[in-house]
Amino acid sequence: MKTDSAFWEETTRLLATHSLIIDRSGGQAHPRHPEMIYPLDYGYLKNTSSSDGGGIDVWVGSQSDKTLTGILCTFDTLKQDAEIKLLLGCNDHDLENIRGFYGTEMKTLYVSREI
Repeated sequence: MKTDSAFWEETTRLLATHSLIIDRSGGQAHPRHPEMIYPLDYGYLKNTSSSDGGGIDVWVGSQSDKTLTGILCTFDTLKQDAEIKLLLGCNDHDLENIRGFYGTEMKTLYVSREI
């Protein structure tokens, strides 16, 4: 499947023009679910908006190059809520850890940026 390059260009521009705020460091517990430990740094883009009323969520992976590697679409079957998460510098292992973090109640779909 060929992806729309304009989509990735605009998403990359969004990353370049908005500050990334890391509000949950890797190894930190989720504030409402202490059993959930963030496997990587997690935050949001300042002055953006998503369906939960906060900024667009971002996971920061272990690769040294922190470019946009893909988008994770999430669907919470309990809250009946869907969101996207931008993934920066994430490799396959990082993606596996992120998906594990969400558990079984959260369904995920990964869209890879083909560079």
